[in-house]
Amino acid sequence: MTQIDVNSLLSQMRQLSSQVHAPEQSFTAATPGQTDFSSLLKQSIASVGDTQMEAGRMAASFERGEPGADLGRTMVAVQKADLSLNTLTQVRNKLVDAYNNVMNMPV
Repeated sequence: MTQIDVNSLLSQMRQLSSQVHAPEQSFTAATPGQTDFSSLLKQSIASVGDTQMEAGRMAASFERGEPGADLGRTMVAVQKADLSLNTLTQVRNKLVDAYNNVMNMPV
């Protein structure tokens, strides 16, 4: 590992550690500076769409044989797009299951 990687890793660990020590902050009401769940979900869906579009552009560029189109980067982009779509599908499935569980609760 290089020195930069170690520093980055340490900062990520410190950030995660601070989140673990202050769990009550994650359950507070959304303030104007924070994003709510619906906007976070919209951003995630938009990000998946952007990833899909970028992978499609890279694949089309490679298929046309354009200079600078690299097979390795194209395959990585396609795999990232596939993984993000699968993740989004699993999140959707969990949300639908949670909704069904709440709707089936006796009142």
